[in-house]
Formats: sequence, C-alpha cells, structure tokens
Amino acid sequence: MRVVFMGTPDFAVPTLARLAQDGHTIVAVYTRAPAKAGRGMSLRPSPVHMLADTLGIPVLTPATLRSPEAAETFAAHRADIGVVVAYGMLLPQAILDAPKHGCLNLHGSLLPRWRGAAPIQRAVMAGDAESGVGIMRMEAGLDTGPVALEGHVPIASGMTAGALHDALMPVGAELMSQALERLDRGDLTFTSQAQEGVVYAHKIDNAEARIDWSLPAAQVANRINGLSPFPGAFFEVDLGKGPERVKVLRASASDVAGTPGTLLDAEGLVACGAGAVRLLELRRAGKGGSASGAEFVRGARIAPGASLG
Repeated sequence: MRVVFMGTPDFAVPTLARLAQDGHTIVAVYTRAPAKAGRGMSLRPSPVHMLADTLGIPVLTPATLRSPEAAETFAAHRADIGVVVAYGMLLPQAILDAPKHGCLNLHGSLLPRWRGAAPIQRAVMAGDAESGVGIMRMEAGLDTGPVALEGHVPIASGMTAGALHDALMPVGAELMSQALERLDRGDLTFTSQAQEGVVYAHKIDNAEARIDWSLPAAQVANRINGLSPFPGAFFEVDLGKGPERVKVLRASASDVAGTPGTLLDAEGLVACGAGAVRLLELRRAGKGGSASGAEFVRGARIAPGASLG
C-alpha cells in the first residue's frame, strides 16, 4: 500500500520500521521539525526523522497542516492510508480525508480509557492493572474514532511509565502491521468506542512532579513510577548547600507509618499520609547516574528523622 507515515518520538519508530519491512511504499514521513537539544543546544532531528533518513524516505516537517498549501501537498502523495503514531500535531479534516482509506492511529491505551496526550503515564499514575494499544480510525474528535484491533499489556507492580512505554512499542508495531494487511484484503472492521468509561489523559503538568508526601503511599508510589523517566517526580532537601532537587525514578509502597515526609530508615523509606514509600532509584540534580535509596542516604549523609520537602 502507499503509506504516509506521521510520527515523531521513539514510540513511533518500531511501527515505521515494521511497515517498511512489510514492503509498503512509504511515500512520505511527516514529523516534528528538529528541536534544540543537548548541552550545545544544536538542532536534533526526531527519532522518526532519523530512521526515515536511513530508509531513504522523504521527510516533511511542516509547522502547520491547516493551510491550503499543506492540504495540497498531502493530497499529492496519493496515499492509500495515513498512519499516525504520536505525531504531536492535530490533523484537520482535509488531511484525514485525503488518503483513500483515511488515517489510522496507533494509540497507547485501551480506549475509551485514557484518551489524550499522556495515556501511558496516566495509566501508571492511576494504578491501572492493565494497559495496551489500539488501532483507531481517526476522526475530528480527540481519540474518539472506532477501534479495529487492540493489544493488552499488564502493568506489573512497580512498573514505570518508561518500562510500559517500551513494552507497548513492539505490540503496537505488530498490530499496525496486521491492520494494514487486513485493510489491503478488505476485511479490517471497526467497532465504535463505548460511551461509558471515558477518561482523559491530560498533558503532564510540571506542578504534578513535586512529591506530595501527605498522600497515601500507593498513590505516591504510582505517581513516582508514572512520571519516570520524564519529567521525574522530585523532592527537595538541604544537603549542606541549600535546598537541592532530587528526582525519584522508582518506588514501592509499604505499610510502615510515620510523619509524612520523614525519612524512616537508612534504606530510603519515607513516611506518607498513610503508609510509606521505599525509594528504589534516585538521581540528584546535576548528577549523571542514579543511586538506590541506601546509596543516596549514605552519600547524602542524611539520617533517619530528616524531613524531605
């Protein structure tokens, strides 16, 4: 099939690679424009852009798709299908209608739960037992289109958003491969989403990253794991040179009680509003590597009874 692929981050890379491997003619890749990154703040192409260059596929990075010129350029690809995976830009109706079979989206949740921008992080933050991916036919509403295929992935205890993200990627690539094969045969069918159970995965706000020790331990641990690796939940503590930010990348809940925010032992157990959390992996600001809870407590020279802000 003639495919226009639209995607930007690492999450989209396996799907692009799989469709190319399957022998589809990928006539163009749309991705976000190169962004400044790294210490030198040099322009860095997106992961999808880099793979497309390697595969020799033409890349387009329009600032908008809402102009007549953008619609004309898109239509000129004469695509059979548009495939969208975490592109990062809303598609106007003219773009959705241009391919012969419309546009398919690979979404990182089991719809209608977690429609929106951050489905993987929100699923972990909410303590969901299961997540997954779905192949949805795109329409004007936000992730409201009918679903053709789904793949389910359990969220293990202590699983971070980063780990779930990595587990979902190959499942999504396989599903999109199956979807295009069935679409080409004419037997890909869609089912409307349920009207009940709609939950929105709003974009992560930086204010959510500061740990609130007054919450129950399970909620604190889920939030820490759901915000890992990015943006990373954090607390502040004075380690001798004023308040210093410390990111927590993994945590687990415990039944031990204490005053919220108080370090309870030398292994990194911190009291919450109900129960406590064991800090399993931390990273101090400006430090390259991470440390276990015990390594952090020992290296920071803080003792049980210290307050973590």
